[in-house]
Amino acid sequence: MIISLVVAGSVALAGCGAPADGEGTSPSGGDGTGVSAPAGDTAPETGADTDSGTDSDSGGASASHAFTADTLAGDTFDGRSLAGKPAVLWFWAPWCPTCLGQAAQVNSLAADYADTASVVGVAGLDGVPAMHDFVELAKLSGFPQLADEQGAVWRHFEITAQSTFVVLDADGEVVDKGHVDVDSLPGTLDRLLAG
Repeated sequence: MIISLVVAGSVALAGCGAPADGEGTSPSGGDGTGVSAPAGDTAPETGADTDSGTDSDSGGASASHAFTADTLAGDTFDGRSLAGKPAVLWFWAPWCPTCLGQAAQVNSLAADYADTASVVGVAGLDGVPAMHDFVELAKLSGFPQLADEQGAVWRHFEITAQSTFVVLDADGEVVDKGHVDVDSLPGTLDRLLAG
């Protein structure tokens, strides 16, 4: 029994980094770097629109904002609601100890910037029940958590591994993306808000 727990813990810890060979935790079929385009015939699922440019029907929102997803609270989240102020999207998995370790800092970030920037959690790589368990364990509150069970939002932003952050400026342009030090996010948001 103890050996099984040690093996399971080792596998979970090893799974929290970006896959070296592009296999494993990638919901997009990408190359594991977090910045490549999805594989040739991979198409986004309903709910993740990847048209380029600005959508005139979305009030000026960029292609980054062109997605919708269900939240863990049972609501529908429209990415166009992010237009007009900076946003941080946190792509996490329920079984990821790195994500669990970042949760308190992300909670604080969401609270500190509640009036000036948006913070959105994007859960993936597992089922909705496990996502709910993580939210409860991590005490996530005060910002939306998307239930991206099928990986549509992950593919929209070309995310291939957890824990990944995407920082958007007010126009929806990606200004930072990757395995970002959570402590650096306030400085990034402050620069965007000052600019």
